[in-house]
Amino acid sequence: MSTSPSSRDPILEVRDFNLVFRVDVHRSQSWRETFVNLASSPIKALIDTRDSHQVARNLNLNIYAGERVGILGINGAGKSSFCRCVAGMYAPTSGTIKVHGKVRAIFDTAVGIHPELTGRENADLLVEFLYPRANDKRAIVEEALEFSELGTFVDVPYRHYSKGMQARLCLSVISSRPSDLLILDEVFDGADASFSRKISGRVLDMIRKSGAVIFVSHSFDQLAMVANRLLVYDKGTIHYDGPVEAGIHDYKSLIGY
Repeated sequence: MSTSPSSRDPILEVRDFNLVFRVDVHRSQSWRETFVNLASSPIKALIDTRDSHQVARNLNLNIYAGERVGILGINGAGKSSFCRCVAGMYAPTSGTIKVHGKVRAIFDTAVGIHPELTGRENADLLVEFLYPRANDKRAIVEEALEFSELGTFVDVPYRHYSKGMQARLCLSVISSRPSDLLILDEVFDGADASFSRKISGRVLDMIRKSGAVIFVSHSFDQLAMVANRLLVYDKGTIHYDGPVEAGIHDYKSLIGY
């Protein structure tokens, strides 16, 4: 079980956080506009126009031990980019993010997978990637493979797996251990119905044993099942922060559901 700070101390502190991406934009021009631009400033005319996209705007947020924070928002709202900053994958444009403890983030269940390797070999790689400091890596691999119910397919190349089998392998490994701050981004996608029920119980157990959790999902049922606090993320800001049921209603109103 993960060792967590006191519930009075935040596991995550976000202060005046801003994230801005610069993106290349190709704009359609008439032949006349193109000729004038080339004649007046040929170098500038040949450089792609760059626009800015603000993913986060002056966010301030604390998450405490025991909180399971769901994040709900439309595609492109900035949910995953925010989580990647918390995980240390992106640097903020301004402001600070402090995590007190170990953070483990899962954005893609197939991260680090090599299709030519067997399920067992890929499980070995995933454990090295996800639990680099674990002293019982072999035990983690063997327990995850048994839980996956893949049987003899664990020694078959991953490229021969169905989508459901791929999800079984990856989800079984990534749900093996808790963390101080656990970030889960759409982790239930791809699992077949029968295994989805089984893995849901395992993930919920991992969530209960973790210090704090950020859970990104578009599923109202999953959010109601996992979260005890909900953030509605919209256009780089937190539109709502509070109880889950009221947050889902707020989100539905926001999108005209």
